Amino acid sequence: MIRTRRKRPTSSALRFSREQRRTLQVLADAPRGISEEVLVVAHGFLAEMLDGLVLAGFATVAAETRTVGPGVTIEVELIRITDAGRMALER
Repeated sequence: MIRTRRKRPTSSALRFSREQRRTLQVLADAPRGISEEVLVVAHGFLAEMLDGLVLAGFATVAAETRTVGPGVTIEVELIRITDAGRMALER
């Protein structure tokens, strides 16, 4: 008999807190991403928890340049959910 190995979710995916799941859901609802400042101030998430999701591969940080006025551009870092984060939400 041939044995096949089943892929199991990573241990970090199995141990999501409510806040981590809520964070991933907020990110899933924002396809372009959300700035860390908005996630911390408006949603009340801890920056350390956001960093943990990024380090675990469930979210990513993307830098974008935005024009905010005539001749004024700023760089904004947006946090976005990854495919791994979406898959973790489905479990």
